[in-house]
Amino acid sequence: MYALLGRIKLLLNIMTFGEKVIDFYNHLDFNGILPPGINIMNPFRISPVASTIARQFYSRFYHDNHTRFLILGINPGRFGAGVTGIPFTDTKRLNEKCGILIEEFQTHEPSSVFIYDVIESFGGADRFYKQFYIGAVSPLGFTVTSNKGRIKNFNYYDNRELFFNTRNFIVDSLKKQIEFGIERDLCFCLGTDRNEMFLSQINKEFGFFKKIISLEHPRYIMQYRARLKQEYIKKYVSAFRSVLNL
Repeated sequence: MYALLGRIKLLLNIMTFGEKVIDFYNHLDFNGILPPGINIMNPFRISPVASTIARQFYSRFYHDNHTRFLILGINPGRFGAGVTGIPFTDTKRLNEKCGILIEEFQTHEPSSVFIYDVIESFGGADRFYKQFYIGAVSPLGFTVTSNKGRIKNFNYYDNRELFFNTRNFIVDSLKKQIEFGIERDLCFCLGTDRNEMFLSQINKEFGFFKKIISLEHPRYIMQYRARLKQEYIKKYVSAFRSVLNL
C-alpha cells in the first residue's frame, strides 16, 4: 500500500523530499554484470528492516520540500548504510543521535562516529539534515571475500571493470537524486583521491554541479589521522557553514 501511494504521489509530483528518497531506495537495483569475486550489497533487498529504518529516518528529517546540498561518499559500507540503508549511519548513531530505536541488531562504524561528531558540532541532526542530504557516488555497496573467508568492503573504483560496468548505474542514480531537490551550484565529495577523480570525470561530462568541494574521507581520518580528528571536524563544519553563509 505504501509503495502504491508513493507511485501516485510521484506521478502527481506532490512527494516530499523524504518520500522521494524512500521511493528511490525502494526501487534501487543493479542489473549489470559484476566482475568475478565481487558481490553487490543492497540492504533494501537483503535486509528485512532496512526499508523500515530508512522510512523512519527520511520521514523524520526530510518531511518537507526544502532544497539541500548533496554530500557524496563512495559507496555503502557493511556496518553503516549496508545495514541501515542510511549513509554513514550505524544503529548506535540512530539510537543516540537520531532518536530512532533499533532493537533487532546493533552495528558500529567508525565513519559514522566521525560524521555524527561533525553533525553535533554543526548544531545537531535536525539542523544539519534540513540543509544537507548525504548520498554516495554508488548508492549500492560491494564486497569481496578474502582467502581466509573474511567478507570485506570493496569500492566501486577498486576494479576497473567494476567501475566501467557500474558507470551508467552511477550516472542514472545521480540524476535521480538531484531530482529530490538538490542544489546544483556545488556538492561535497568525501574522498580526496579516486572518489574525487571519478566524480569529477562524470561531472565534467554531465554538468551535474558547477563546483565540487572535496573533503578527506571519514574512514581515512579515523584510520590514519585519528589524533587530528578535531581539526578535521572543524574543517568539515567550516566547509558546510561556508555554503550557508553562517
